[in-house]
Amino acid sequence: MGFFQRLKQGLTKTRGGLTEKVDELVQNTRVIDDDFYDELTDILILADVGVSATTDIIEKLQAKVKQQNIKDAEKAKEMLKEILVEEMNIPRPHLKWPMVMFVVGVNGVGKTTTIGKLALRFQEIGRSVILAAADTFRAAADEQLAVWAQRANVPLIRHHEGGDPAAVVYDAVQAAKARKTDLLIVDTAGRLHNKKNLMDELAKMRRIIDREYPEAEMRCMLVLDATTGQNGIQQAKQFKEAAEIGGIILTKLDGTAKGGVAIAIRKELNVPVWYIGVGEGIDDLQAFDAKEFVNALF
Repeated sequence: MGFFQRLKQGLTKTRGGLTEKVDELVQNTRVIDDDFYDELTDILILADVGVSATTDIIEKLQAKVKQQNIKDAEKAKEMLKEILVEEMNIPRPHLKWPMVMFVVGVNGVGKTTTIGKLALRFQEIGRSVILAAADTFRAAADEQLAVWAQRANVPLIRHHEGGDPAAVVYDAVQAAKARKTDLLIVDTAGRLHNKKNLMDELAKMRRIIDREYPEAEMRCMLVLDATTGQNGIQQAKQFKEAAEIGGIILTKLDGTAKGGVAIAIRKELNVPVWYIGVGEGIDDLQAFDAKEFVNALF
């Protein structure tokens, strides 16, 4: 399957909860009135688009429909699609090399799996990659990462369980410099119950990179589980307080009817979605494109 087909298949559950209901509403609408907008609001909120983003979307749609004197609900649907693309379309900065990418996220969101998939993606476009197992607190986290490093055929820098994550980062930076590696991906501990510890740990690792590897571009990516919907956004807000988040990786979109959370992220966090996971395969992590996403959704 090509990317679009995989994306379309991955969004099957969300389509059932969002676009099929929108289609049904459009077919049953004779007049675009308050009832039409009320029902559309309910559909968007149930798909986890979020109250704030939904309010914005409905207001923009009402303004466009009024301005262009639209009477046909099918045309209103096409306008809705355009607005959804606009809502999600935050330009991503260009990648610069060498780069250090911190990957953060609570345990269970698919963080380690995502790192393995990222390593493969960048390798496929000709970039050299090293992985660093700096999640030294979770039992067997480094072993899980070792499996993915082997699959993606990239080196892994690791210490013993319970060791100092900053020491792992130091060694990984030295290896990246010595081998002139393009990308160092750092797996970090997914602890949020004590934000101060997380902040201190990330700050310590950043200081090492600033001191030892000043020429490297720093990027902090947050992995979110789409199946947690609005709860995931609350987690993201906490991580954003603890770390300078540069982008979101949204996993498990194929497992939820609430894929509208991809739309909510823009409004709630003002951070671009960089990648989306739409399956279990190693190549099922895809670069996010708002237009492709909306087209696959509808």
